[in-house]
Amino acid sequence: MILLKFLEKSGELGLYYINQAGRMVIFLLHVIISTFKLPYYKVSNITKQIYIIGSLSIFVIVFTGAFTGMVLGLQGYNTLKKFGSEGLLGSAVALSLIRELGPVLAALMVTGRAGSAICAEIGIMRNSEQIDALECMAIDPHKYIMAPKFIATIVSMPLLTAIFNVVGIFGGYLVGVKLLGASEGSYFTSMYKDVEFQDVYMGFVKSLCFGLLIVWICAAKGFYVHYERTGGFGAEGVSRVTTYAVVLTSVSILVFDYFITSLLL
Repeated sequence: MILLKFLEKSGELGLYYINQAGRMVIFLLHVIISTFKLPYYKVSNITKQIYIIGSLSIFVIVFTGAFTGMVLGLQGYNTLKKFGSEGLLGSAVALSLIRELGPVLAALMVTGRAGSAICAEIGIMRNSEQIDALECMAIDPHKYIMAPKFIATIVSMPLLTAIFNVVGIFGGYLVGVKLLGASEGSYFTSMYKDVEFQDVYMGFVKSLCFGLLIVWICAAKGFYVHYERTGGFGAEGVSRVTTYAVVLTSVSILVFDYFITSLLL
């Protein structure tokens, strides 16, 4: 009996996650199709979402990028000094930020600030039957609500990552050059020689993929909040789904970071 109950629970759980994955794929396809379907959106709808998702995230991106670069400058200088290679500090900081830390940390910050808001907003709209009301009025919620958020997030992420990288490089310069006394010329010269287009391209591709992951997972979890196995109704249900969406998005970013790096490296 115990074995049968275990198999029953395992099968039920497996079917639930398969259905959930299928719903999320169908959700993404609906959004992509509705994005290119006439009539197109007002520019104000997209710019509003860019402001909410992108512009309002600049402070946390600048703050995180500055201290990330400062830590890289401090750790990199002390490590390179042991080998007499302080002149490579600039390239070490720049490559670490442009290839890996910039896209990943920027995506994690946007997930916590904007992704959680997207999931909670759509989840509340679902629970208050606003999405059902749109469908009753023959308004496609994928086009009216989701598509502007998708476009805004995918546009904003590369720009936020670029800001993160620039501020991080400047933070490493302040600590490595101004505080610890590394050569200013060597800092920028090594960066100029070692950073190539392939490195910038890798960071750009990662930022686009991470932006898609953020808005896809968070929006889908909010849109299908009523299908949650643990119950998605009420304030508690929305908060639980939002937490799960942020965790799932963060883990997905780290997993996809490995696979994108293995493909582009």
